[in-house]
Amino acid sequence: MRKKPGILITTGDPKGIGPEVVKKALKDPQIRRLADFFIIEARDRAGFDAIEKAVGILKRYEVDGLVTAPVNKAAINKAGIAFKGHTEYLAGVFRVKKFAMMFCRENFRVSLVTRHVALKNVAASLSRKKIRDTIILTEKALREDFRIKKPRICVCGLNPHCGENGLMGDEEKRIVGPIVAGLRSRIQGLEGPLPADVAFYMAHKARFDAVVAMYHDQGLGPFKMIAFEDGVNVTLGLPFVRTSPDHGTAYDIAGKGIANPASMKAAIRLAVKMCIVQGALFKAKP
Repeated sequence: MRKKPGILITTGDPKGIGPEVVKKALKDPQIRRLADFFIIEARDRAGFDAIEKAVGILKRYEVDGLVTAPVNKAAINKAGIAFKGHTEYLAGVFRVKKFAMMFCRENFRVSLVTRHVALKNVAASLSRKKIRDTIILTEKALREDFRIKKPRICVCGLNPHCGENGLMGDEEKRIVGPIVAGLRSRIQGLEGPLPADVAFYMAHKARFDAVVAMYHDQGLGPFKMIAFEDGVNVTLGLPFVRTSPDHGTAYDIAGKGIANPASMKAAIRLAVKMCIVQGALFKAKP
């Protein structure tokens, strides 16, 4: 049995800033002492080879958590691999049907109902099941991973002003509202649907522990306004802890030695914290 969590780190696209931010993060003595780290350096297929190796290690229960440096989806697909992202790939490999992306910075958290979907397709992609699953996964994470006894969650509407009573869309009345109402008996701190601008203002003022956004930029726009440098992406629903820095490969600055490791450090810290809270280190092999 380990005394510290075992954290596996993949270095991401070798042409991006992943290798640099991993190296910089692990040079920090305060980071190094947090866990036993195992590094998989990406060498081929735009970093996908490292992800495959990580999956094998995770399936053998040899580590407690995974931190992934960024890869480029287009580059991996160009290499002949159908790849929508770490989140979808890991959920598929581990046969997880209910999963979600949550973005975290201290007490500010955002979960997404839809992820990498073109804006024109978002409304058609929404379903009662997706919204319900995301809310439940968010509440579960707040209780079990962040130790919040009575989570307060706000659910955004899809349309401007929540549709203005159907004048600008009816998804709030037809889909979002009924789901929120149906879950209130189970999640007492659940509110919504609220207009996104109101929801995020209130979350920023600590009125909520998490916001559930309907689509990618509805959630990520406000989140990155306050967490551009040190935000963390967490995958909810997996049978292990997985976090990643909330930035991309940044090819334009790769190799220049100027990449900021703050988000990678935050991703490592949160992965360690979640492993300890979950007691995962007692399950992994030494």
